[in-house]
This record gives sequence, structure tokens and C-alpha cells, in this order.
Amino acid sequence: MEKTLEKTKLVTLKTPGATPGADRPRDPRPLGGRVYIETYGCQMNINDTELMEGLLVDEGYVSVDAPERADVILVNTCAIREHAERRVRGRIGELQRHRKRHAGLVLGVTGCMAQRLGPRLIEEAAGVDLVAGPDAYRALPELIGSIRANAIERGQTLLGLDAEENYEGVDSVRREGVSAWITVQRGCDHRCTFCIVPYVRGPEKNRTPEAVLAETRRAVEDGFSEVVLLGQTVNSYESGDWDFAALLRAVSRVDGIRRVRFTSPHPNDVTPELLEVMAEEPTVCRQLHLPVQSGSDRILKRMVRRYTSAGFLEKVEAARREVPGIALSTDVIVAFPGETEADFEATLELMRGVRFDDAYLYKYSLREGTPATRFPAPDFVPDGVGSERLERLIGEHRAIQREINESEVGSRREVLIERSARSPGDVLGRTEQNKVVAFPGDPCRIGTYAHVRLTGTTGATFTGQPC
Repeated sequence: MEKTLEKTKLVTLKTPGATPGADRPRDPRPLGGRVYIETYGCQMNINDTELMEGLLVDEGYVSVDAPERADVILVNTCAIREHAERRVRGRIGELQRHRKRHAGLVLGVTGCMAQRLGPRLIEEAAGVDLVAGPDAYRALPELIGSIRANAIERGQTLLGLDAEENYEGVDSVRREGVSAWITVQRGCDHRCTFCIVPYVRGPEKNRTPEAVLAETRRAVEDGFSEVVLLGQTVNSYESGDWDFAALLRAVSRVDGIRRVRFTSPHPNDVTPELLEVMAEEPTVCRQLHLPVQSGSDRILKRMVRRYTSAGFLEKVEAARREVPGIALSTDVIVAFPGETEADFEATLELMRGVRFDDAYLYKYSLREGTPATRFPAPDFVPDGVGSERLERLIGEHRAIQREINESEVGSRREVLIERSARSPGDVLGRTEQNKVVAFPGDPCRIGTYAHVRLTGTTGATFTGQPC
């Protein structure tokens, strides 16, 4: 869940019906106020924003599309990388200007960064009225109401991690995109030494299959035909007699579902049963994200990834054997503490051998509170060396990706149209293999499918023509 670090916003659609779920019935009670939520981070954060809006809408709030229109501004945050936190700090400062036109404005910070820093955010970012972690969202409406009524002082924190909180019974409000993100698992039981997630989201908590299936059916009723099952290590899901393979099969068979994706799986939990479901169920997309992180066994051990490079390659071989035509993507961290040039070369060799369709590549970013901070100082790779290795890895991956995509030019693909493209007259969509295609089309067809012949590639994305 480390891949999307771009800002997204929950907005009120100006063209009802353009996006599935936009015309969902609203609670007829008087509005509690206007709320603007700005989201930074991964798909899990986007889904958490949808949860928060669901809770606030149920209490009579309405979402607005700009902070200057809001009585309440929430910044939902990511803590995976320092860069994301710096952006959020800067944004909090920018948002303070809205107090000039609204003395009673409530400004809150939620999510992983909120959980990690807690009271420090109140002390360091002047003007933050509340800080709430990922397990505290049910209490947000009451807390915000109390602050707005001057019943309690500003500068409140809600930071407890709840081993039972799965937000069952909360209806997410989905306002953007053509995919319904459905969280099946919160938290993580792995303790990878580079990762902050177990410390800001707590241990693994799995929803019941009944709740997941009920939410899937509601998503279909709201007009979604593609769902994405979310979890920090989603394929480690267990609930009673259900494992992830059983859950995936059941979701894929819900009437009205046309595509099912899931992210992010852990390589250790890619089982024969999971691959069997991916091969047999036509609605399960032939696309698998397998975060390898490093090609060096020594570094994998330091990361506490619990597999070797040879074990990882066995999973890749099994996936390609059992699911013909599958597209594979990955995450890689370079310059992890202790990484030598030989370790980095092992990563390059693995990338050349696997030939991933896509990859999310990062230079190691030290996160306060993670075990990796306790490595001795001499182990930390100089910044310049890390940057140079990252550039080499990016170059290697892009060359491979271009070769793969050029081999697909001329083929025919079904594309789910997501949005207007930058090029005038074009729309943008994704194939079953999660590859992006721009082609001529009408924005009114967002959320529908088109058959497209791939006519060219920039290396990472395709151009196409309807066929």
C-alpha cells in the first residue's frame, strides 16, 4: 500500500450521474455543516476518507469541493515516507488562512501521520484543532460537534488503536473514480523493519466475509462494476473457515461484478488456491502485485521479509504457469541500510529475470519508530549513492517495460474508462492487466467499457483506437 502518494480530493459532483454512486440518497435531517476532506496516501487512505465522509454525512454534514466553502477541514494523511509528511505539514500551514473568513473553522488531521505524531502535531502545527488516528473515526462527528459548540477546548487527540474496529455498519460514500475500494483487512501482523504501518494501524483485523459481500452488493447497486479488495497484506486474510482465496471467489461471483482486483498481497501468501481462483474466475483480473523489495537475500533478511529471492521467483513462475497472460508488478526499495553494490546488482538481476510489467521504485526513507532506525550509523547508504542506484534501477525497469508494451501494440483489449485524458478528445482507461490506455472517446462514457486496439506506447502507457 505504498504506491499512490498523489493528493486526491473528495468532491461534490457537478454532473450527477457521471460517476457511479454520485446520486446516492442523502439523509433528510438538517445539515450539520459543510466538510472538506483532502487525502494523501495510498488506496487505504482513500477508502478511510470515504468512511469518514459516510460517518459525517450520517450526522447531517454535506461534503464540499473546496476548503473555502467548508466549516470543517480534515486532512487525511500518510506516514509511509517523509516526503508525504512534509507536504502535509506545508498544506496545514496553507489551510490556516481560511480562519480569516471563518472564525469557527475546525481543522483536523487524521490518518497514519496523525497516529504517528499525535500531540506533536498539535504542538508543532499551530492551529490544528484535532488529531485522530485510523481507529478513531467513529468518534469524529461527536468530537467535531463538541469543538464547534465550544463545549471542549481545541487541540484534541484521538489515538487509541482498537483491536476490534473494522468499521462494520458504516456506509462509505464514494464520489470519485469508477472502482469501489473495499477494505477487507486493516492493520498488519508483519514487522518489516522499514515499515511504519503496524505501529500506526495496529495488528491485522479481518472483516467477516458476510460484511465484505454485503458491501460488494451495495457497490453494485450504486453502479460500480469493478471492486478492489484492500488490505495491508490482503491475501493473509482469514475469518473463520474463510481464507482469501475463498473470499475472492465469492466476491467475483456477486451478480453485477465485471472486474475484481486486490492489493497489496504478500508473496508468502500467494497460494495454489489463490492462483486457481485467478485462473478460473473470469471476473478476477489477470494482474498481480508482488512486492519483492530487494533481490538480495541478505537485505531481505534484514528487512524481515521472510522469503528468499529464490522463493520469490518460485511464486512468479507459479503465477505465470497457472494464470496465462498475467501481468506482474512490484515494489522495490534501494539503499536500504547495509545494501552493498553487490546487493544492488542482485536486485537488478532479479528485475532483468522477472521482467515486471510495472514497478514502484523508491530510495529508502528512514521512518522514526521503525526497527530499521536501530541499525548502526555506518550501515546507512549515502544519499548520493542511493539516488544513483535508484536512477539506474528506474532506467532498467523502463527499458523492460517499453519492450513488454511494444510487444502488445496491435492487440485488442477491453478498457474500463476512468476519466478524460490530457489529450483533447481522448479518454483514459485501464485494461484487465491494469495498463493505461488513452483513446478517442466521450467523457459521458466514464464508468463503461470499450474495446480498443492498442496503436502505440510511450513506454508506460498506450494509445489506442476503439474497435
